Amino acid sequence: MNRHKPHRRDIVLGLAALAPGAALAQTVYTDAPPPPGKPLAADVDNSRRIIPAPRRDYWPYSGVSGGGAPVSARTQGGGWVSGMPDVRYEGPVPRSYPTAPWGGSSSGSVVKDGLLPPIRPIWDAHIRDTIVRPAPDGAYYMTGSTGDNIWACNDGVELWRSRDLETWDYLGLVWSIERDGTWEKNWTMRKGVPFRAIWAPEIHFVAGAWVICTSISGVGVGLLKSVSGKPEGPYRPVISDVAPIKGNIDSTLFEDDDGRVWLSFGAGEAIRQIKRDFSAFEGDWIPLKLDEATAQTDAQGRRRLGFEGVTLFKHDGRYYLGVVHKTDGRYSFAFAMSDQLFGPYHTRHEGVPGGGGGNVFKDHQGRWWQTYFGNDDSAPFREKPGLVRIEFDSQGRIVVAKDQPFLARSTT
Repeated sequence: MNRHKPHRRDIVLGLAALAPGAALAQTVYTDAPPPPGKPLAADVDNSRRIIPAPRRDYWPYSGVSGGGAPVSARTQGGGWVSGMPDVRYEGPVPRSYPTAPWGGSSSGSVVKDGLLPPIRPIWDAHIRDTIVRPAPDGAYYMTGSTGDNIWACNDGVELWRSRDLETWDYLGLVWSIERDGTWEKNWTMRKGVPFRAIWAPEIHFVAGAWVICTSISGVGVGLLKSVSGKPEGPYRPVISDVAPIKGNIDSTLFEDDDGRVWLSFGAGEAIRQIKRDFSAFEGDWIPLKLDEATAQTDAQGRRRLGFEGVTLFKHDGRYYLGVVHKTDGRYSFAFAMSDQLFGPYHTRHEGVPGGGGGNVFKDHQGRWWQTYFGNDDSAPFREKPGLVRIEFDSQGRIVVAKDQPFLARSTT
C-alpha cells in the first residue's frame, strides 16, 4: 500500500480545542502528509492547538536516529536538512522516506572563506542541536534533536556515550514520549500538519544528578531527572509533570561555583534558580542584563543577544552567555561575558562561525570545545554532530584553535 496516497476522506482536526467564539481554522489535513516539493500554503494553521493523533503511519519518518557509525571519507560531508515538507539528504545510505534534491545545501563556504578549518563530524548520525557533556565517570554523553524530521515528529530523547569523543556507543531511547510523557503526548497543529517532537534536549550533570532539559516548539519546556542516578535513566519529570514549566523552547541548566542551579530558555533573557532537589523553583525569574553595545534590537523591538538556543558556562572566573544569532547569514552563537551572573554582559562576539545551537565544555584533559551540527548552507556537513576545539583570546573572546583533531579525511 502506498502510504503517501491520500484516502478520500479528509480529517478536520481539533475543533473541540477551539475556544468559544474563536475563528475556525481554515486548514485541514488529509490522511497523507504534504508531498515533497509542494510548498505549504501561506495561511496554514500554525496555532499549536491540540488535535487528535494522526494515523500511526501518517508520517513516513522514523522517530529515532539510531546508533550511527564511524565517519568515513564517504560520510564526512553531506547529511540531512530537515524541514517541511521536504527532507534533503546526501550520503551513501538509501533512505526509506522521500527525499528532496540536495542542491547547494553544504557549500562549505565557511571553510573556503578561511573562517573554519575543514572539519568533519565526530559520528555519522542524524543529530541536530548537538550537546556533549563530560561526566564524573570519565566518559562523555551526547544528546540532540533526533529522528528523520523534527519538523514533523520524533520519539523522545536518544543518548550516546564515548570515552574518547571519537567512538560513540548508542544507549538508545532513554526517554520516550509515548512511554514516559504526559503533556508531551499531545499532537498539535504546526504549519498545517500534525506535529509532536522533542527539540534540543540537553543532558546535564548538576547538583549530583543527571537531568535532561526538553522542549516542544510552540508548547513549552520541561525537566527530567534520572531516578537511577545513571545518565541512561529512567527519567521522570520534575517541577511540573502535567504542563510545561514555561512556554518557549531551548531550555538549559547552569550550576554555579556555589552549587546553585539555574534554568534559562529561548533567547536567554532571564534565569531562575531551582532547588537542589529539583522539587521546585527558588525565587522568581531574574532578567539577564546586556550593555548597550551587546544588545541588539529584533523585529519586535526587543533588546536581546540573539533569538534562541541559550547556553551558559564559566571560564577563568567569567560568565559566558551564548544565544544563537545570524552573523552574515551564518547560524552562529553570539557570546558575551560578565563578571556577574546577572550581568551586564559585554564584549559581544561570534563563537565558532556557523556553530549555533549546542554547548561549550571543557574535556577531561582540560581542552575546551564548542559543539557544531551544520545548520546553514555555509557548513561543510549538515545535521551531524561535530566538535570544534576553541581557545580564549586576551580579551576572553572565543576563537577557533589552530589544532583541530576532527579534520576531514583525504578522499584521494
